[in-house]
Amino acid sequence: MADIPLPIEVEDLTPDWFSLALGRPVTRVEVTDRHSGTTGRACIALEGERVPETVFVKLPPFDTAQRRFVDDVGMGITEARFYRDLATEVPLRVPGVFFAGYEAGADGDRYVMVLEDLAASGCRFPSPADDDIAARALDITEQLAPFHARYWESDRFRDGDLAWVAPKGTGRGDGGATFVQTALDRLADRLPDGFVALAELYVAHSRDIVRMYGEGARTLVHGDSHLGNLFVDGDRTGFLDWAMLGHAPGMRDLTYVLTNSVPTEVRRASERALVARYCELLAVHGVEFPFADAWEQYRLFSVYSWVAATCTAAMGSKWQPEHVGLGGTARATVAAMDLDALGLLHERL
Repeated sequence: MADIPLPIEVEDLTPDWFSLALGRPVTRVEVTDRHSGTTGRACIALEGERVPETVFVKLPPFDTAQRRFVDDVGMGITEARFYRDLATEVPLRVPGVFFAGYEAGADGDRYVMVLEDLAASGCRFPSPADDDIAARALDITEQLAPFHARYWESDRFRDGDLAWVAPKGTGRGDGGATFVQTALDRLADRLPDGFVALAELYVAHSRDIVRMYGEGARTLVHGDSHLGNLFVDGDRTGFLDWAMLGHAPGMRDLTYVLTNSVPTEVRRASERALVARYCELLAVHGVEFPFADAWEQYRLFSVYSWVAATCTAAMGSKWQPEHVGLGGTARATVAAMDLDALGLLHERL
């Protein structure tokens, strides 16, 4: 747990607090930007003795209702714990960590992460419209495979230091069926063919489908690997926003980004080769995962990706700007139809 008091408001991010968190004298703090969604976020300029010029701080959402939602899901503490305990060991480019701490309490969770300012580090943030999106999809694949291989069926989830992650599987309860129904009621006429059929099947059988997500070997997954949670440092893809960290089949991460974020024509042209490359790189790291099994998981997790996008769209602009949720849902719907996810579900239900 944290050794210093944890702030819950941006106003608590004082020079004295930063001095304790960074272990170096901080003489001036300036909030240059702040906004809130599933977390509160603030860009901070610092002055002091050998301190970074700018940092990016994550803390509880500013909105009380949103704070309660995040506490119920446990997203804030999960991300703070990742940055405190795991960020330096995962074989991925992640934001640098200056401080991370958390406390669970009856009056609400407290957590704070003082992270590298990626924009100040010269990193950029990818989008589906990028000219190099096909190369980015390949690099994402090549980053995820060794990451997943490192934790593939690890004993650390059973009786080691990752036991806290083990309960964070893929989907719980109704798997978001309530949100899917909301999207079905509100947005069906704004989404591609196949959306209604998939939504109706999912709402009727969500608990059975959620159980399917847990089948097969499990590993450590990012859990929310759409392009909005990625950055690019030079040519290397990095991963941020670790609030959905979990213990699940690795194909969840790869499918999520390819079917949710990559333009349809790029995905169609490259997805089989990318899944094959993922399997090839797992084998290099000592993990055997036959392509046929990987491809069936890819088809199944296209439904998971579709649900995640659909839930975001159902929330309007509360989680992401509305056009982002609708765009992701449209791409994920087309992907699920291309992969005959409906046929797969009908076979397995």
